[in-house]
Amino acid sequence: MQSSVLITKLVSCFAGSCIKRETMLLFKRFHSSVQRIAEISRASKPGDTLHVKGWIKNVRRLKNNIFLDINDGSTNEKFQLVVPRNPGTQQLTSGCAVSATGCVQVAPNGHLELHADKVESLTDGHLKDGYPFSPKQKHAPEYVREHLHLRSRIDYIAAQMRVRHRAQKAIHDYMDELNFVQINTPLLTTNDCEGAGEVFRVQPESEQLLKQMARPNIPSDQSYFDQKVFLSVSGQLHLEAMSYGLGNTYTLAPAFRAENSKSPLHLAEFYMFEAELVHMEQLETLAFFIERMLKEITNRLLNANAADLQFCQQSANASSDLAWLQVPWKTLSYDEALALVIANKQSFKSAVTPNEGFSKEQELFLVAHCGTPVFVIDWPAQQKPFYMKTCRSNPQLVHALDLLMPSVGELCGGSLREPDAEQLSRHPQLPKSLGWYVELRKYGGLPTGGFGMGFERYLQLLTGVKNIRDVIPFPRYPHSCKM
Repeated sequence: MQSSVLITKLVSCFAGSCIKRETMLLFKRFHSSVQRIAEISRASKPGDTLHVKGWIKNVRRLKNNIFLDINDGSTNEKFQLVVPRNPGTQQLTSGCAVSATGCVQVAPNGHLELHADKVESLTDGHLKDGYPFSPKQKHAPEYVREHLHLRSRIDYIAAQMRVRHRAQKAIHDYMDELNFVQINTPLLTTNDCEGAGEVFRVQPESEQLLKQMARPNIPSDQSYFDQKVFLSVSGQLHLEAMSYGLGNTYTLAPAFRAENSKSPLHLAEFYMFEAELVHMEQLETLAFFIERMLKEITNRLLNANAADLQFCQQSANASSDLAWLQVPWKTLSYDEALALVIANKQSFKSAVTPNEGFSKEQELFLVAHCGTPVFVIDWPAQQKPFYMKTCRSNPQLVHALDLLMPSVGELCGGSLREPDAEQLSRHPQLPKSLGWYVELRKYGGLPTGGFGMGFERYLQLLTGVKNIRDVIPFPRYPHSCKM
């Protein structure tokens, strides 16, 4: 009878204009009676009957009762089950997954606990049969990384993944509220957006298939697409194409760079948050948007998941100082930044190379010198890609920016885009295959600007994690592509 009433109410909600939140709560209640541990302190009170499921993290056996600390992945907190000691419960060990039903009570420490009258073992953990992680031992990140398929069982990795989820949600919510259109930019492309040659090439493994698809005047290894195709290094050019018809757009998508780097700040596969804004004519306006956006999504993340964020920082022995949320950020021209670096060159281990930009050490120096995050703007044209707008008063410069942040150095790179089709077509670095990119300016072109942010670097900035391989579920880097 109760189920029928719930179903009737659900149908009426979907058919009419019932409040979305009420509909979702009803659906969750009807769909499952299992309470997630993260919600227990908020949604339960002493005397409630509760049904939970989770993995046993710790077992304490007393004369009459057994105390089980369980976790279900929804939070870093453990939830205590009190179960009677009998032959059935005596077999429960760390690693087992259990289902329990009972009455919520208050433990001596003031936390809620479940006095279970029904406990069912769902599966055995087999932790003594080759499991690589000891339940009460802290393992080095390098060791944990050797077991990617199991590392979500490690508390700090699970917390990182929840922070990652919440950060993505904050980005999507914020951009949606500003009426940006999310674009699923392609992973297969003929473009090398940055022109650095750091691309992975894609072609079928089957030589038989390539022979079947062979065409005159097309090399056999290109016969599938009739040209060379790569994994995307950036979705920017595709965002520009969409923005000319849709207005402001963004993407949060994988990007790939074939670099011979084992740096703790680089991956071969990572995620890029990129946005393209139409009618963008001032670099300062773009910088203002980036600053406001980063502060807002970070504050949303803090409100939604402060406990996991703090746990990640503690696990990384990192400072929780996010003072940059409270202060205005500074701006330096490239020439001003370079003068500061040259004046302090004796302080750096890395060489000062004016024609190649700044090293991470020098980027962090500039942040420390300014006392805030810093935008470095108006870069030498020779250091930047073809699509950046040339400064009309000084053609040796382009309207580009790099955002430098504490601990990670460069976080965002952006620019105004060159709106003049003729000037763009004369650029010596413009690939021959990008005639369509020039054509965008011909048919109703308008000024745009945009930026890209390495999503994993943003997570490093927030959590203090030293190695970027620990903020992504399945890291790919030179000599390592497991699973």
